[in-house]
Amino acid sequence: MIDVVLNIVLLLFLLTMAVSILFIRHLMAMAMLFGLYSLLTAALFLVLDAPDVAFTEAAVGTGISTVLMLATLAITGIHKEKRPKIHLPALLLCTLVGGLLVVISLDLPPLGDEQSPALQGVAKHYLEKGKEETGVPNVVTAVLASYRGFDTLGEVAVIFTGGVCVLMLLGHWRQKPSVKVKNKIRITSR
Repeated sequence: MIDVVLNIVLLLFLLTMAVSILFIRHLMAMAMLFGLYSLLTAALFLVLDAPDVAFTEAAVGTGISTVLMLATLAITGIHKEKRPKIHLPALLLCTLVGGLLVVISLDLPPLGDEQSPALQGVAKHYLEKGKEETGVPNVVTAVLASYRGFDTLGEVAVIFTGGVCVLMLLGHWRQKPSVKVKNKIRITSR
């Protein structure tokens, strides 16, 4: 019962953050709300017994993304110029794709269905023997840290490399202080 109440409270906080992000005009506050949204999402994953996903969300979503947003704001400014107009073709395309995704999701097997295609084959082996072979009680953590450890390491290396590249790009755009030169004569040819 307490898990259901905690899930509902976290969901309400997430909805509050999402609506606040939509209507706020101060970009620094928006970046902070994005960080808080990611932190709440990490807490929700932790409540759902997925500590590895929660850790990734906390590190990437709350940590790196917030730092990158704040670095970008330090370079570009913290206020929006004006409220953008609604782009009708983009709104139509998003509505169409969203509706298509809802229609497609109706064809998915019910949650927890033992006959679903995802639970056949190798997933069945992971569920039945994962704890015995790895010693990790959480199946998701066992798959990511043990069975697919090198793949997870590669993904983390790619994310780290991408973050470093973005930081390098943001650092490259900083304006350098201008140097005043006294008594310099320019010779121009005609």
